[in-house]
Amino acid sequence: MPRPSEPTRERIIQAANSLFYNEGIRRVSVDEVAAKAGLTKRTLYYHFKSKDDLVAAYLAARDQPNLALFRKWFTEAEGGLPAKVEAIFRNLARSARHPKWKGCGFLRTSAELANLPGHPAIRIGAAHKKKFEDWLRVTFAAEGIADPLRLARQMLLLLDGSFAVVLLHRDASYMETAGEAARALIEMALAKAGRKRR
Repeated sequence: MPRPSEPTRERIIQAANSLFYNEGIRRVSVDEVAAKAGLTKRTLYYHFKSKDDLVAAYLAARDQPNLALFRKWFTEAEGGLPAKVEAIFRNLARSARHPKWKGCGFLRTSAELANLPGHPAIRIGAAHKKKFEDWLRVTFAAEGIADPLRLARQMLLLLDGSFAVVLLHRDASYMETAGEAARALIEMALAKAGRKRR
């Protein structure tokens, strides 16, 4: 059997990304994805055995670019650790003000598949959130913060909570408020770490 050509597979994923993110996975048919990619449904099914397989590939393709963007915002921000984490929220708020912004693709997909906990896309979404949490945990541990996992989880809760509330109210300032809370929590954790070092 010939190996699937990567450009065709990528074209399908790009089409799925546009449609699934903008319209939702349940509203978009495989026919629509194939049409947007300029391919036949048969060609799509050559590369993806099912719509579930395609949904999983769509989310997997978002994983590393999203994490890389968070790291970029973090690295490029001026100031110490609290300001750098707050910059992630501030940049997300800027993104959320764009009229085409539809929230977090991972969270929206998990909401659509809430009754299918074993779905491969749910596992990919959970792994993505865990990678973000682990990155922050390692970052916080390097700063001598006593319970880096707890603080990383607080950041993830602020992030995902703000995604939900901004999507509900269409008010990006909630993301900025979450960033302020994140900054305050990190400042407290660093102050506590500083006292313990003395």
